[in-house]
Amino acid sequence: MDMIQSTGAPAAIGPYSQAVDTGSTVYLSGQIGQDPASGQIVTGFKAQTIQALENLKAVLAAAGMTLDNLARSTSS
Repeated sequence: MDMIQSTGAPAAIGPYSQAVDTGSTVYLSGQIGQDPASGQIVTGFKAQTIQALENLKAVLAAAGMTLDNLARSTSS
């Protein structure tokens, strides 16, 4: 099992990874609308949604993937 980290997304806070590659599946942790460069939450619902997706794209890129590789997405 490999832990995946990207500097293009906010660092994981706490005892988890941005993503884990099990060999056959990559599991991504949730992202928020935080700008990884400034560490600040961006302003506005739309901007936060876009930033969260950009963060997910950065983690996927670190795993050699894109949004096209997603099979399932859930929210809580």
